Amino acid sequence: MTAKLPLTGAGLGLRREMLQQVLDSSNQQIDFFEVAPENWLPYGGKLARDFQALTERHAFACHGLSLSIGSPDPLDIDFIKQLKSFFKIHNISLYSEHLSYCSAGGHLYDLMPIPFTEEAVAHVAERVRIVQDILEQPLILENVSYYAAPGQQMSELEFICEVLKQADCQLLLDVNNIYVNSVNHGYNAEAFLQALPTERVAYYHIAGHYQQDADLLIDTHGADIPDPVWRLLQLAYQQHGVKPTLYERDFNIPALSSLHNELAYIRTLQQQAQANIAQQKFAV
Repeated sequence: MTAKLPLTGAGLGLRREMLQQVLDSSNQQIDFFEVAPENWLPYGGKLARDFQALTERHAFACHGLSLSIGSPDPLDIDFIKQLKSFFKIHNISLYSEHLSYCSAGGHLYDLMPIPFTEEAVAHVAERVRIVQDILEQPLILENVSYYAAPGQQMSELEFICEVLKQADCQLLLDVNNIYVNSVNHGYNAEAFLQALPTERVAYYHIAGHYQQDADLLIDTHGADIPDPVWRLLQLAYQQHGVKPTLYERDFNIPALSSLHNELAYIRTLQQQAQANIAQQKFAV
C-alpha cells in the first residue's frame, strides 16, 4: 500500500469516460482527482486495475452519492463497510457526502432537501457519528442546492452550522451551491458564505449551472463557471483560507485541455489569495 497523498491545489472530478484520456496524459495540470465511489465499487478487471494505477500515483478524494445521511431509513451498514474497504485499497482519507437524502422506503433517484428543523439536526448528527465510527475516518458534509424547504423551522445557514457542530464534522463548501440557492431563495450569497465556520471547511467545490429564469438557477455541473461564482470563490479564499478546490464538470464535458484552463485559473486565484493573505499579515 502506498502512502496517502495530500490534497492541494486544483482538482478535477474523474468520470469513467475520461479514464483512458487521463491515463494517457501526464496529468501535471491536475493536482488531485475526486470520484463517486459508487461509480467504481462494482467493477473489477481492467477497469479496477486502471483506476488503482491512478490512485497509486495521484491524490484522490471520494464524494459519495448514496449514503443518504438524512434519510428516515436505516443506514446501509454493509455499504458503509464496502466503502471502508474501498478507501483502504485506494488510500483515500477524504470522504464527503451531500447534506441531503436519496432514499425513503426505496431509492428516490435524486438528492432531496432535509427539513431545516432541530429534530433533523439531531437525526443527521447521530448518523454521521455512526458512519465515522465504522469508517474510522471523518465524514465531510457538503452544503447542497435545493428548490424547496419543507417544514422549515430554521434557516439553511443555521441548519448547516448546527449539524456541523452537533456531528463534530467538517464542511465541503460548494461555492456554486451557495450562489444557486441565493438566487433561488433570495438571500445574500456573500453574507451566507462569510457566516460559515472557517474551522470546519475542509475543501471547496466549484461548478457551473443552468439559468432557467432570472430567479431560477439549476445546479447542473454542465456549464462553464460564471463570473459571480468565480468572485464568490475568491471571497471564500479570503474568508476561510486557500484550500483544495475541486472543479465539477459532469455533463457537456469539453476536451481535457479546456478543463486544464479552468484548473489553471483556480490556481491563479489561489496564488493571488495567498499573496494577499501574506501581505495583510506583513502589514499587521
